[in-house]
Amino acid sequence: MIDMNWVLVIIGETMVIWGAICNLIASIGLLRFPNFYVRLHALTVGTIWGAFVPLIGVGLIAAGSEFLGDYRWFMAGAAFVTATLLLFLAPVGSHAIARAAHKSKAAIVYPKVVDKLEEDREKGEIR
Repeated sequence: MIDMNWVLVIIGETMVIWGAICNLIASIGLLRFPNFYVRLHALTVGTIWGAFVPLIGVGLIAAGSEFLGDYRWFMAGAAFVTATLLLFLAPVGSHAIARAAHKSKAAIVYPKVVDKLEEDREKGEIR
């Protein structure tokens, strides 16, 4: 008979390991990618796959750990709530950083094919 708690712990540990691998890949991308915007993409991938997935894994590990008693549900719930917040706030934050960098011209977009944001700014449609 397979113990469900054991299955939750194994799946959670696998997710934590997968998150560590994704963080390693994102850090390599951060070092190797050519410009700010592509590096920002690597950071966002690292945030989602390197933080969201392990948090879900930690929640599963906590839910499957009987030695924590009733507190395991608090730990699992906190991990799931944190992961959900991270899932929604990480893309918003990276978009705000990219827009601020583009607006202040702190990061040059090179090479670029089309820049609709700059075209709209030149027309006076946005600030």
